[in-house]
Amino acid sequence: MNSNFQKGVFTVLVGIALWFCPMPAGVSAPAWHMFAIFVATIIGFILHPIPIGGVALIAVGLTGFLKVLKPAEALSGFGNATIWLIVGAYMFAKGFIKTGLGRRIAYVIMSKIATSSLKLAYSLAITDFIVSPATPSNTARGGGILYPIVRSLCTAFQSEPEDGTRKKIGNYLMLSTFECDCITSSLFLTSVAPNLLVAKLAKDVTGLDITWGTYALATILPGIIALIITPYLVYKLATPELTHTPEAPQLAKDELQKMGPMSSAETTVLIAFLAALAMWATTSFTGLNATMIALVCIGFMLVRGALEWNDIITEKGAWDTLVWMGGLMSLATGLAKLGFVKWIATGISGSLKGIDPMTTLLILCLINMYVHYAFASLSAHVSAVYAAFLAVAVAAGAPPMLSAIALGVETGIMGCLTHYATGPAPIYFGSGYITQPEWWKVGFICSILFIICFLGIGPVWWKMVGLW
Repeated sequence: MNSNFQKGVFTVLVGIALWFCPMPAGVSAPAWHMFAIFVATIIGFILHPIPIGGVALIAVGLTGFLKVLKPAEALSGFGNATIWLIVGAYMFAKGFIKTGLGRRIAYVIMSKIATSSLKLAYSLAITDFIVSPATPSNTARGGGILYPIVRSLCTAFQSEPEDGTRKKIGNYLMLSTFECDCITSSLFLTSVAPNLLVAKLAKDVTGLDITWGTYALATILPGIIALIITPYLVYKLATPELTHTPEAPQLAKDELQKMGPMSSAETTVLIAFLAALAMWATTSFTGLNATMIALVCIGFMLVRGALEWNDIITEKGAWDTLVWMGGLMSLATGLAKLGFVKWIATGISGSLKGIDPMTTLLILCLINMYVHYAFASLSAHVSAVYAAFLAVAVAAGAPPMLSAIALGVETGIMGCLTHYATGPAPIYFGSGYITQPEWWKVGFICSILFIICFLGIGPVWWKMVGLW
């Protein structure tokens, strides 16, 4: 029997079983039925009997068809401004990749500082940091922009997995680049799609608005500290045989020469990107909507010819994300409105009575981080866990903004744990430069560093800047 069929049957059976289970006291029938559909949807996201966009579409249809939600409520997620901000950021990523601007930025940085394997890793980390606000897919950023550069560098330095030279430099560069990509995924609301889902769920649960600027302010200091330490830490854990790379700057210059002078399309993308960053960072002063900023900047790229309309309509990742995340937002909003999230938070917080609120938050953050060993998707994890954990933390007495950000910043960094934890992981693991034991060892050690930076230094910084 086809394995996808079996997965699909299992997903449906779980939903049916929950639907007809006796309802707990304090939960309404619509809330319980919404929960049944939601759980089946998350299982579908994890098992992939069909693409997750299809799973979400079926789930949304069922909520309206079975009269759990009104049609307008079931479809509300697709009109959410957050969803369209993700679509807009995908178009920025398309501009970076299509015009070659992402590669140019990487080679310019490498030509200046990459005289050793450690500096080479830092140049890749800096590139990742620069382009991350405009690439809401860490797969597009880590896999589409950075991975081809790293792979070509490995070949240039004669480090290949097939001939036993993977540890010459390839093993180190692959590990360092991937771990840094996990950090940048936590730095901006637009650096990985689930971050925007975090912002929406935080508003649903607590009523708080986490803007692009607020999130960036919260993550910038702990994130930069983590980015500074990580390439060196990985260097110590996976020291390359080749430590000096005096040829790298010249290799980068040769690539820049092949690319020629900066094109008008690259200039257009750069102007649009910088303008969007400036306006996103100042929305609290200007009152401009982040999504509208993105759409206007995309319009500028279209008018200038850096992007064509065909680029927009063929960017499958954007429209796939709109469908599955829009559907998921409808389900999550429905759960909150029907009172299920409040009910489960009240129940769990009651069992944690007597425990200090900050200790409760820390426990929840640690569970949130390491339960990701059981997930192969950041989005599925956030969808399944974030709202409930945030509600429990707030019900226990932890400050709402602190709780929302502390749990939220883990979204990107939890991807470091396994070779299946997030989109770029299979790409880097599949290169053959990293064994599974090496991956899990380095990933776990880096996770400790990330927790220290984001959950140790982070709350102190957030207090200093008045976020809680």
